Order: sequence, then structure tokens, then C-alpha cells
Amino acid sequence: MTDSPSSSSLRPTDPRSPLTVSIHLETLKSNFQHIRQFLSPNTKILPIIKADAYGHGAGPIAQALASLNIFGFGVASVSEGILLREHQIHHPIIIMGPLLGDHLHDIIHFDLTPVISHPTILDQLLAQLPLNKRPFSIHLKIDTGLHRLGFEAKEALALIPSLLSPTSGVNLQGLLTHFADADNPDPHLTNQQLHQFQTCIQQIKKQGISVPLYHMANSAGILFHPTSHLDLVRPGIMLYGYAPRADHDPPLIPLSPVMEAKSYIAHLRSLESGEVVGYNALFRTRRLSQIAILPVGYTHGFPRGLTGHGHVLIQGTAAPIIGKICMDMMMVDVTDIPHPTIGEEVVLLGRQGGNVITAQDHATWLDTIPYEILCGIGGKANRTYLPSVID
Repeated sequence: MTDSPSSSSLRPTDPRSPLTVSIHLETLKSNFQHIRQFLSPNTKILPIIKADAYGHGAGPIAQALASLNIFGFGVASVSEGILLREHQIHHPIIIMGPLLGDHLHDIIHFDLTPVISHPTILDQLLAQLPLNKRPFSIHLKIDTGLHRLGFEAKEALALIPSLLSPTSGVNLQGLLTHFADADNPDPHLTNQQLHQFQTCIQQIKKQGISVPLYHMANSAGILFHPTSHLDLVRPGIMLYGYAPRADHDPPLIPLSPVMEAKSYIAHLRSLESGEVVGYNALFRTRRLSQIAILPVGYTHGFPRGLTGHGHVLIQGTAAPIIGKICMDMMMVDVTDIPHPTIGEEVVLLGRQGGNVITAQDHATWLDTIPYEILCGIGGKANRTYLPSVID
């Protein structure tokens, strides 16, 4: 049996998109202030807003944070840095990802700060630098165990004295490394990286060399390894309301999710017991059932792996996801929800009534991390920026 929708009952949240993502900027600022209070007053903060600010929108996020006590912003790519300049962000913008020679023209033109991990890029930068851009700020990366980007420690130590020459053409603003395992309750590898980086710092200082900024702490380093705070820290996932490890109770820093995601019931079906729902007959009803169809699917950031594991909130009640999630639709069981209606609000991330769904919930259902959830959902939606704190 099919329940026909009436045109007057259709109330999509946003006529342009079946998925509306709300970004709560005051919550973002509150998370930042809690991080600030956790640190020494002398420790600078570099918010990480790569991957379009983890799906939250890099431009508006940077504009919201720019008025706070920040050093600058960290991004992954040159294109991300240019986008911030186009949003009138005048703080230092540090490009954390790998670089090619072709990137250097834009790095110089837009006054971006590259993290140098290979001598060839440094040579190419110096060859392209006009006299009026010298000295040009750079950071140098040391690989202490992640084995992704960076110089070996001995290579960096041999290079640094020449970079500090008045005629080098560059200003060595910072020396950094990146943790491989800082969210692991077992600190063995992290302690090894800490020791190696601190040894490098000591060797540099013994040469009478002064580097303005030493930094290595990501969100996990901030929370779990206070000796890694040094001169500057690089919070990422924390800004958006999530700890890098969800098992610490009570949390070391109070954080609240910045992103909410909502859709609506687009269609309702009444089915007899034993009827199939969705592709491949994955789900079969076991009772007289009512099924709601939502106009969102894996193209909106809700992977097929949520099927049979996840749920949404309707009228503050959990409605389980059934059948295989489709490209642009999913089915949920609303049999136990009284009088669901077409156009009714559905919460995919956020609070409704006394219940809440978080990106950590999605991550648990999918055996992944909140980072992936936020990037997947936020990057596909029409985002709305709100000045008020999430209730």
C-alpha cells in the first residue's frame, strides 16, 4: 500500500537542498576559548581549517576565528590558502601539505607560508623570490616517525644555519613535526617522537640559533601530551567539537559539536509483514510497518555502511536505517513513531528532543573517525551559518 503525499504537506528544510547543515559559530568560538584556557598564555594557536574546515566551510570559519587570539591558520594546500585570502584573511596562512615547484608562484603572490619538506622546493623558492619579497617566511618540517613529509633530523640540522644567514632570502619562522599516534592510550611512539624533536631543539639551541616557533601538537597532543605544546599548537578536530579519542570520561576540555545536519520525510510507505525494502532484498519487514523515505543518501555523505547500524531522529525518537542506503535516498523504519508526516524534520546530526546524534556516533557505526564523517556531510550540503550557540 502507498500513502500519497499532499502538496500542502511538503515542507523541505531548504528548497535548494534535501540536506541542510547548520554551522554554529558561537559554539566554534566557545570551543576555541576552552582550548585557549587549557594552554599556557604564551602558547600560540594555529587553527587547522584544511579540508574546507573539516566540512564546515573554511572561509566563514576563518572569519569567525580571525577576531580571536590566534597566530594564523593552517591549511593543506595552496588553493585552500588562496581561498582564505579571497575571504580577506590577512593572518599568516601556513601550507602544511606537499608542494610542487608549480605552486611557488602563488605562494609568493598571495603571501602564503610554506612548510618546506624537501631541499629542491627550497632551492626553487629561492630562485623565484623577488628582492622585494625577501626575507620570505617559511617553516621547516622534520620527520620524527610519521614517515610522510619532512627532512631527516640530521639533514634539517645541517640546513638550518644557512637559512638563518641575513643573505639567505628566507625567514625561518618555525620548525615543526607531526605526531603519528598521539591519540593512542599507549604513549610509546609519541614519547619517541617527543624525545627526537626535543633533541633537535636542544642541538639547535646549543649552536646559539634561535627559531621563533617550535610546534608539534595536534588536537591529541594538546589533550594528552602537554609537554608537546611548545611555542604553538595546531588544534583541528577539537575546534569542531570532537576529541580525537572518545573514551576519556570526563572530557579534559568541554567541547560541543559545531555542525548539525537535517533533512525531512519525503515519502511514506505502509508495508505488510514479509515485504522487501530497498536494493538486493537486504531488509524484509517482520510486521505491519511504516517506512519513511528521506531524500539523502551516500552522495550527501551517508555511506551504505550505515544500513542496519545507524539511525536518525524523528520526533526525538530513534528511527533505524533499513534497506541499503541509495545514492540519494535512504529508508528508515517509523512504525513506532506516532503519526509521522511528509515534510517532517529529520535530524541526522544534532539534537532533537532528549536525544542527540553526533559525528562520533556515525564514526562508531561505520568503524571510522569523526573527521571523515564531518568532511563527508558538510562538504555536500547547503550550509547555514548561525550566530547562536546550539541548545
